[in-house]
Amino acid sequence: MRNTARWAATLGLTATAVCGPLTGTALATPSSAPASLYAPSALVLTVGHGATAAAATPERAVTLNCAPSASGTHPAAPDACAELRAVDGDFDALTARPGVMCTKIWNPVVVTAQGVWQGKRVSFERTFANECVKDAAATSVFSF
Repeated sequence: MRNTARWAATLGLTATAVCGPLTGTALATPSSAPASLYAPSALVLTVGHGATAAAATPERAVTLNCAPSASGTHPAAPDACAELRAVDGDFDALTARPGVMCTKIWNPVVVTAQGVWQGKRVSFERTFANECVKDAAATSVFSF
């Protein structure tokens, strides 16, 4: 009986020594490494005819991811990301192309941008008088 008790104690201590580090806090401790090295920048851009986004049906929509590199369904993703980086994601600061002449026909076009820019929520909407004015004012970000 003494041998059985001795073997049980030895086996229990060995199991604790070998398996102890595999349980409890050793597995539950999260890694101290960051999940990513960049803030996310992912947007959905839309274009539609109408005076407001609520009244317009989106006719075209693209995705634009700018971190860690330019990607998405936007046809000129690298150019659009470069323009947004230059204005620190401020859509109102995008400059118009100089010298563009447009008619004054009222056929409103609304553009929207929804998503995240460098970790901050973005919700942008702007209405242009017509397609020509939109193309002149929005550079390559809304050219799709």
